[in-house]
Amino acid sequence: MTLKYSVKTAFVGLKTNKTRSGLTILGIVIGITSIILVMSIGQGAENLILNEISGFGAETIAIRPGQEPKGPSDIGQTLFSDSLKIRDVELLKKKSNVPHLVDIMPVLIVPGSISYQGETYRPMTMGGSAEFISSAFNVFPGEGVLFDEQDIKDRASVVVIGSKVRRELFGESDAVGKFIKIKGRKFRVVGVLAEKGQVSLFNLNDLAIVPYTTAQAYLLGIDYFNEIITKVDNPENVARTVVDIEATLRQSHNITDPDKDDFFVVTSQAAVEQIKSIIGALTVFLSSVVAIALVVAGVGVMNIMLVSVTERTKEVGLRKAVGATDRDILFQFLLEAAMLTGLGGVIAIILGAFLSFTVAFTLTQYTNLQWEYTFPVSAALLGITVSTLVGVVFGLYPARKASKKSPIEALGYE
Repeated sequence: MTLKYSVKTAFVGLKTNKTRSGLTILGIVIGITSIILVMSIGQGAENLILNEISGFGAETIAIRPGQEPKGPSDIGQTLFSDSLKIRDVELLKKKSNVPHLVDIMPVLIVPGSISYQGETYRPMTMGGSAEFISSAFNVFPGEGVLFDEQDIKDRASVVVIGSKVRRELFGESDAVGKFIKIKGRKFRVVGVLAEKGQVSLFNLNDLAIVPYTTAQAYLLGIDYFNEIITKVDNPENVARTVVDIEATLRQSHNITDPDKDDFFVVTSQAAVEQIKSIIGALTVFLSSVVAIALVVAGVGVMNIMLVSVTERTKEVGLRKAVGATDRDILFQFLLEAAMLTGLGGVIAIILGAFLSFTVAFTLTQYTNLQWEYTFPVSAALLGITVSTLVGVVFGLYPARKASKKSPIEALGYE
């Protein structure tokens, strides 16, 4: 029997039972579509985060509390660690400890909304230094001024807001000099940042900055920081500065064994590698979970093919009676299974590409994220390969069962 005739016969067999064929490949379509979607979103998230990190500057070093996370499950510990305190900041400021450090900013994240005369908005509110933010991201007040070091020392109730925050609370009215409420406490708006948009991990238009001392004392009631960001005089001195920072903090925390550090230092390059590792691990994990659907779909293919073999017993007997060999019958049913699952793979690739594009478009349109659409070619090739293999592997037993039928018994089957 020629290949062309085998393909034609297999196609007719599938076309005869359209509903059953459609339901058979449904599991394949769902499984491969999910893998493509997961990998596309994973690549998009990785590109977004890496682009944001690269915008922070090669001369920037971040110090975070807790031990360095080795995987996704360890990330939460940095949110609850209290190992970075004002003493550490003072020691890092000393030139004798860290010679190449030129600026430093403790960071606190202040959850919750802010309000003005009944208008409420939820920006990203942080305790920090407005002057550091201005210098690091090259953004300056479009209105008013920045609060300074004296305001930080005095724990002043002042705030600098982004342009979007001003529009949400004040419309087109002047904001400078007005008082807004953060966690029930009044803060005087001293400046509004010029329109800037997303830079690194911050959307500067959607930011509200208060002195970190004020955030500690009056908003959060804590004596530690969520992060400390430092700036080095030259990118070439980053490696040397990392060593100085680690030595200073270990001395401050009375740590002699580096394996027991209660802090970790992240440079731009280290952050890139860490993010790649974490997102890669998450993508592999989620893809592995989704792959289980393909196994289930394969069992479904085998069951349907077994039913098909039983229903077409007379057809098998008739074909054998006119000269078809066991090999011809085996090849026909195996080809039907491979065509069925291969078609499912093609449909899944088209559907996966469409859904991935829809997710990327939606995130870009309705959020402030610059989400880049990426189509994972490797996932598409993997989908076609896996779906075809599923058809061959799980179609082999039904096809072999059909090929072993006796023509006499098959013709007499009711």
